[in-house]
Amino acid sequence: MKKVLSIILGGGAGTRLYPLTKLRAKPAVPLAGKYRLIDIPISNCINSEILKIYVLTQFNSASLNRHISRAYNFSGFTDGFTEVLAAQQTVSNPNWFQGTADAVRQYIWLFAEWDVDYFLILSGDHLYRMDYREFVQRHIDTKADITLSVLPIDEKRASDFGLMKINDTGRIIDFSEKPKGDALKKMAVDTTTLGLSAEEAKENPYIASMGIYVFNRETLIKLLTENTEQTDFGKEILPSAAPDHNVQAYLFNDYWEDIGTIEAFYNANLALTQQPQPPFSFYDEKAPIYTRSRYLPPSKILDCHITESIISEGCILKKCRVDHSVLGLRSRIEAGCVIEDTLVMGSDFYEPFAERQSNIQQGKIPMGIGADTTIRRAIVDKNAHIGSNVTITNKEDVEQADREELGFYIRSGIVTILKNAVISDGTVI
Repeated sequence: MKKVLSIILGGGAGTRLYPLTKLRAKPAVPLAGKYRLIDIPISNCINSEILKIYVLTQFNSASLNRHISRAYNFSGFTDGFTEVLAAQQTVSNPNWFQGTADAVRQYIWLFAEWDVDYFLILSGDHLYRMDYREFVQRHIDTKADITLSVLPIDEKRASDFGLMKINDTGRIIDFSEKPKGDALKKMAVDTTTLGLSAEEAKENPYIASMGIYVFNRETLIKLLTENTEQTDFGKEILPSAAPDHNVQAYLFNDYWEDIGTIEAFYNANLALTQQPQPPFSFYDEKAPIYTRSRYLPPSKILDCHITESIISEGCILKKCRVDHSVLGLRSRIEAGCVIEDTLVMGSDFYEPFAERQSNIQQGKIPMGIGADTTIRRAIVDKNAHIGSNVTITNKEDVEQADREELGFYIRSGIVTILKNAVISDGTVI
């Protein structure tokens, strides 16, 4: 895998994940209590022995830079690295990244300097575990110019994705972006060609792009330099390349979730608490998910009732009830609280005891979740100060609401408390 260079696309402004992306890049959004979204593709690369990794981003990249520099320092005995490349204006190109292909094009001069044969292009906001060695090997075995990782899906979900048609050798011969009706029916294929059983193929007769590609070095450089007006891989570069290039499909038949929206992000996090087996596991010793080492103390749980939940390290919980929830690093929950179906991201630091007591005496809200507060079906971003006797349950079932001045948003019925927000005692949301 020394001949493979990985390029992770950090995504755009992350508007669908707002307000979680208000102060951070999309790949830096916290996940599963102690990780960040970017840890998924980087860990997959490391587990696949691909150690040359670039991350392209252009929005709010400070926290992403900090996380990557602290988490992924390879030893001096390898040429491995993980580096963030932010969008920059140059004399030759005064524009920001215009799309996935344009982001790679603007740094192609740098990627071309490496002595590699293949470029692996990944997305920074997907949750899955994949051995890229098998992906690259399939690319080599089929003598492909480009290989796409594809997912078998059923008719119900098919119209939400970019679909492809393949011939009997697995070569992609047609693309269609989110087709419906008769156009959708025409995109059905025999997925046994890619290795599915006859029964699985009948249930999932469509193949969707995962936004994960392997390019031959010369192919990528040629396509990006010759088609300078094309800015997106999925919608422009790949469909126009298919007639003249060997574009192959690689079947990935395992858990994969695009967590680009608040609802998908919320569901993916809470699904980790499922029993007996969550759809994605962070407990795989052979392919671990890495993140920054923080050396936090163990969590302290005092007379609490906790069911089907994940509690990260460094938390302090007092006489509360936590059900079907994920609590992030340094979460602090006071007595009498009820936390249900909620993702609490925790805090970046501990509030010193003396400062905390002083704030309480002055009538200020300390960091964490105050006494006798009820939170249900919500996301609480980092460093939130939630007072006592607060109720966050979206009782009126509001689907969408923007209340930034009050410290919260509602998306798909899920209340999201902003990072650093202060919610006063007795507030009802």
